[in-house]
Amino acid sequence: MAENNIPPAMFGKSNYVWMLIGAIVIALGMLLMVGGKSDDPAVFNAHEVYSTRRITIAPIVILIGLAIEGYAIFKNTTSKQ
Repeated sequence: MAENNIPPAMFGKSNYVWMLIGAIVIALGMLLMVGGKSDDPAVFNAHEVYSTRRITIAPIVILIGLAIEGYAIFKNTTSKQ
């Protein structure tokens, strides 16, 4: 019988769960940036384009999502043998 030389998985289930949470938070930040389109292309609505939600909150949410992704990647997985 040949010995099975399958390497252990790089990430555990909890890592993938945290990666999914991070991806959802990043997507939420992207959705917060959406909008600001004017019905009339000749009119520029600076208040809508440069709103606090798009300029401050959305990038912070995206950075939080990236931090969660970093945590998910570097989280130590314990394997039971």
